[in-house]
Amino acid sequence: MNDTKEKHIYTVSELTKYVRVILEDSFPNVWVEGEISNYILHSSGHMYFTIRDADATLKCAMFKRSNEKLKFHPANGMKVICLGSISVYAARGDYQLIVKEVEPKGVGALQLQFEQLKQKLRKEGLFDEARKVKIPFLPTVIGIVTSPTGAAIRDILNVARRRFSNVEIIIYPVRVQGDGAKDEIASAVRDFNKFGGVDVIIVTRGGGSIEDLWAFNEEVVARAIYDSDIPVISAVGHEIDYTISDFTADFRAPTPSAAAELVIPNKDDLVNLLGVNVTRLKNALVGKLEFLAERLAALKDNYILRQPLNIVTQYEQKIDDLRKDMALGIDHIVKMRNERFGTLAGKLSVLNPLSILGRGYSVTTGVADGAIIKDSKSMKKGDEVETRLGRGSFVSRVEEIRGGTNG
Repeated sequence: MNDTKEKHIYTVSELTKYVRVILEDSFPNVWVEGEISNYILHSSGHMYFTIRDADATLKCAMFKRSNEKLKFHPANGMKVICLGSISVYAARGDYQLIVKEVEPKGVGALQLQFEQLKQKLRKEGLFDEARKVKIPFLPTVIGIVTSPTGAAIRDILNVARRRFSNVEIIIYPVRVQGDGAKDEIASAVRDFNKFGGVDVIIVTRGGGSIEDLWAFNEEVVARAIYDSDIPVISAVGHEIDYTISDFTADFRAPTPSAAAELVIPNKDDLVNLLGVNVTRLKNALVGKLEFLAERLAALKDNYILRQPLNIVTQYEQKIDDLRKDMALGIDHIVKMRNERFGTLAGKLSVLNPLSILGRGYSVTTGVADGAIIKDSKSMKKGDEVETRLGRGSFVSRVEEIRGGTNG
């Protein structure tokens, strides 16, 4: 061993740089499976999180340029598979996975995005049945939002020609898949509401994979349908296909043809029904006229109609009888009241002190106070008194007082 050999001492930065090069060269593209924890979406748009298993953890960074096209929202506890490269963050000396792609484990990214958006919009009330409106029975103008060259519009037009060719159909051509499709579909629904002129809107396309139907799972389309003042029918894909627009629309049809049959009644059936109702109405009117004719005949022979003045005469006579009975009743009441009044007047006359005076008695009162004098002791010599007689009165002065209470 050569002790004189000079030792090479690395700086932290140098060692970290060498480790970083070794790791990046050794693991340029690696798939790593784990469960997300400590998830952070930075205001810059970058994502930072940790993936872990039972025995270890690995820090991850997914920059905005890589996560902009994610089909779902990562969350703590979600099991994922990440594709990226191993690198070292020199400032902390941490090794980490720079994530380029991430997929949910056990479920496709689109399906997970579908479920996440479905749950979000349901909580906001976009699927509530109470706010949905009925589809008009016989619309005169139908707006169709679809591809002008797809199978869906051909199916709808065939049904319209077969069932009710008088119905007017306005086609708003849009892309139904690929880039820009979601914005065109949403704009079409909004434009129909802006300009009016249609009774119902059908948003539709034929069948396809979940990727093909994805434009109808976009939030912008769901909100345009929810905000529509015109009833909206969603008819996307086949019977087994469900999209977010199906849940948001006022009615979901399993296929484009089913949507057309729902909103366009069969003209022949309506004509037949109209004929039946016309016949029933005629029969009802004839029956009513016959009933009224019978009543008119019966009224024609009625005593009242034959001699109407007799009824008036009878009521006049009845009024005279009532007037006579009323006069007799009033006279009887007056006589009874007079007799009772005389009796009461007699009783009052007996109790009237003036009646006593009429029999020779008198009442003496003091001139000063008007009090009745009942005892000679209440007077003194010189007092003036007034004596009330049966007729008239006189005033005198006391000259002498005789006797007393018991005198």
